Amino acid sequence: MKIRVERDALADAVAWSARTLPNRPSLPVLAGLVIEAADSAVSLSGFDYEVSTRAMIDADIETPGSTLVSGRLLADIARSLPAQPVVMSLEGNRVVITCGRSSFTLPTLPLDDYPSLPEMPHSSGAIDAGVFAHAVGQVAIAAGRDDTLPTLTGVRVEVDGSSIVMAATDRYRLAVRECEWSPADAKVQSELLVPAKTLADTAKSLAGADEVMLALPPEGERLMGFEGSNRRTTTRLLDGEFPKYRSLLPNESSTHAHVETSSLIEAVKRVALVAERNTPVRLTFGKSEVSLRAGNGEDAQAEEALEAHIEGDDIEIAFNPGYLLDGLAATDASTVQFAFTQATRPAVITGMSDGASMDEYRYLLMPVRLTG
Repeated sequence: MKIRVERDALADAVAWSARTLPNRPSLPVLAGLVIEAADSAVSLSGFDYEVSTRAMIDADIETPGSTLVSGRLLADIARSLPAQPVVMSLEGNRVVITCGRSSFTLPTLPLDDYPSLPEMPHSSGAIDAGVFAHAVGQVAIAAGRDDTLPTLTGVRVEVDGSSIVMAATDRYRLAVRECEWSPADAKVQSELLVPAKTLADTAKSLAGADEVMLALPPEGERLMGFEGSNRRTTTRLLDGEFPKYRSLLPNESSTHAHVETSSLIEAVKRVALVAERNTPVRLTFGKSEVSLRAGNGEDAQAEEALEAHIEGDDIEIAFNPGYLLDGLAATDASTVQFAFTQATRPAVITGMSDGASMDEYRYLLMPVRLTG
């Protein structure tokens, strides 16, 4: 194998393919990237039995062939090369990389021991890449990170015709986002539980494409695929029953409050400076303002007030400041709406546009019990 490729194209493709490689692989070969050169393109592939990645780049192929090398080492080398064409050649059991006056020699890993990459499911339709990345980012923030509760580490994806609804929860908050896509079959229906980290990384890395092709698994299969800009990823779906989240979203609210988002974010950050670990920030809505307070007794304390438009009963409620900031930032709107039922019940946060709630994204946040 001997190829010539542009440095930037190589560095981007290697970084993208190597991003999911395991830090502690169960088998040494799983730390490698497969390099395959044929016709006028090179593919770089990685696989850990759960997630597979594959990137294609144009190249001048002098001698076709394939090999397996350490993915992270190759990524570090490709990123550090000077801005000149790169020549890679397989010489025995070593790969020689030459770029300008720089030269590296990498030992190969046994390609015969590497598992076969899973086949990409057939494309089920397409979604705008920017919309997809933004929607996934809004939802994935609420996914759990406790591997002892694997079901909560996923994003529930519900497909019904041209509509996609994504939801995630860690028991303390719930994020739900609805968006449109272009399915190949207008009557398609599917309910999936996708690992949140994989979904978020994939959506973010494909945001620069025009669109992302979604490949839903056939009935009985557990593999979902994503493809855009000559890059593709497959991931195994999670098993388990996702919570019936729709019943958590209240149908009615006794109080609505509208606050400027950026001002509230900055105020929460300031007041939270005195909040000890796992202690809440209190918000009191009433008299055309929201007052924020943190700290008690002999400890450091902070208070701040902001203008707010309030409809309904006054209410005092407390939230984890980190969870609150996540939801405020995710609304992506200049004005945010809080919908309350009572101080001991979850609040629903949505963005506002032209005086109306943007219900395509809802962030439900559990309050912290007030004491003293």
